[in-house]
This record gives sequence, structure tokens and C-alpha cells, in this order.
Amino acid sequence: MARRPTIKDIARRAGVSESAVSFALNDRPGVSKDTRARIREVAEELGWQPNSAARALSGERSGAVGLVLARPAQTLGVESFFLQLVSGIQEVLAADRVALLFQVVDGIEAECAVYRRWWAERRVDGVLVVDPRTDDPRPELLARLGLPAVLIGGTGGGGELSSVWADDARAMARVVEHLYGLGHRRITHIAGLPGLAHTARRIASLRAEAGARGLDPEHVRSVVTDYSDAEGAAATRRVLAEPAPPTALVYDNDVMAVAGIAVAAELGIAVPGRISMVAWDDSALCRVTHPRLTALVRDTAGFGRLAAEELLAVLAGSPPRARESERPRLEPRESTAPPTAAY
Repeated sequence: MARRPTIKDIARRAGVSESAVSFALNDRPGVSKDTRARIREVAEELGWQPNSAARALSGERSGAVGLVLARPAQTLGVESFFLQLVSGIQEVLAADRVALLFQVVDGIEAECAVYRRWWAERRVDGVLVVDPRTDDPRPELLARLGLPAVLIGGTGGGGELSSVWADDARAMARVVEHLYGLGHRRITHIAGLPGLAHTARRIASLRAEAGARGLDPEHVRSVVTDYSDAEGAAATRRVLAEPAPPTALVYDNDVMAVAGIAVAAELGIAVPGRISMVAWDDSALCRVTHPRLTALVRDTAGFGRLAAEELLAVLAGSPPRARESERPRLEPRESTAPPTAAY
């Protein structure tokens, strides 16, 4: 393996002392303007970069931020949401020459352990926290550690941590409005993981919208899953086999919605003739299925950019605040239509 260049290598090539190199690369007085320029030129030629661990130990920033996902690993490879989110985050961080340290763990306790380790090792300057829980230990832990953080998907209600959030309640209200307007009175929500704050908000909004329209609560309900295509398909199969099945299904992601269409085709149930379907997050999958899926459209990469921008602002000294992302809009397509009277 090629050896990484050191300050000693730069000093030898530039014909100066190691202390002069240190002064020049750390913007400290003690060397002339011409010498500083020469040292930096040599450092660039050699491909030298500061050691992040050494910088952290000296009290400087590590030049990295962290992102931990406590999600079932099988759901991450097929769900486009996190790929788009990370692409937006990386776009902002790369422009500021900040690295993204990424880790997948099997639960919230393991995630908290990663934060403690990163803090102790000074591996990151701050973290982006996803999937807020209804009973979430992470904000208190991060505040106690003094580790700067931005909560992605918070409620927008303030707190000790900055947050960026999307109006899930209003988005669900728009979905119910669309389906109700078409004549649907039996709606089942194939929801994501229980315990997540946005899952709870969507479930509560569905109930509130149904109640406001006088719909029977037994016919408007939510079923939780793990976001995977397998559980989305299984939930679809169960509810369609009921004596009084729903006439419309709302899925919490695109993968489950596509799986739902496949189940309906297998059972000989026409979409949208006998069952209408809506996907929460639009993607290429929603646009290439037959029929094309009605979906909530939002700029997920933009959501990631907003989160990264807010974390950089926090690291620069900005006080905690809540920033709302662009509101999702519903894109009606061929998978929703009025229910047939016979079903």
C-alpha cells in the first residue's frame, strides 16, 4: 500500500522545518507569505490531507457528520426514500467538504451506543437523526452528550434539537379528501413501522379525517408493517380476503404499493375497478407499474439538502429551530377511481 504523505515529507520537499509546515497548514503566524504558499503547493502535490483523529484530539473539527439507520436491513435495499434522502444530504456536505459517516444498526439501543462511541472518539462533529419515535431516547441523550444534531422528520414543535419536518397530517388529509371525493367509504392504510412518530401522525390524521366525514371507524383503519414488499403483500392479501374488504388502500411507501398491485393481479381483483391504491412516496416504480400509481409527490432529495444545511448551520452556531420542507402534493393517476357498487 502507498504510504500517506506526512508533515515530514512536506518539510523535506519544501526545504523547510516541520514547525514551519505546521504553522503554514494551520494558518498560524511564523512563516512568510511566500513560504506559506510554497508549503501549501507542496502539500497539494503530495496529496496531503489533515488527520481527522489528530485534529479532533487537538480540539478542531473532525470534518465529518454521522447518520445511523436503525431499520430492518432488508427494507433499505429496495426503498428509494433513503437513497434519495442521502443523495440530497451528500450534495450539501460534499460542497462544504464534509464527510458523511454512515452506519446501519439493528435497533434504537444500538443506535444510541453508536452515538456514545462517536462522541467519545470525536469521530463526528454532529449527527443527522432519522425516524423520530413516539417515545424517543435519542434527543435527551444527544443533548446530554452535547453532540450537535438535526432531527429529520420531527413534529416542528421546537425542542432542544433543530429539526426539519414534513406535514404528514396534511398529506394524509389530502389523500382522504381525494378518495372520499371519488366515493370511497372503506379505506385501509397499510402503514409502516409502529412506534415511529410519522406513522403515528398519519394514523391519527386518517382517523381524524374519517371522523370529520362521519365514516365508520371499523371501515377506516391502519395496519402496521415493516415497510417491506413482503409484509406489504401479506397485509394486502389479508385485508382483501375480509368479508367486507376496503375499496381503497393507502400504502406508506412505493415498494408496498407495487407489491399490493401484484397481489391484486394474482387474486384477479382489478385496480382500480374493484380496489383503488395510493402510494405515499412517488418514485419510478409508481410511474412504470400498470396501472400507474396515484402517489404523494415530494422532493426527498430536497428534504435531505435541507437537513444537511440545517446541521451545518447548527455547527456554525445557529440556535435550535424547526424548518418545514416542501409540502407533498398528490398526483392522481390510473390506480384510483370511484368504487364499483358491487364490491
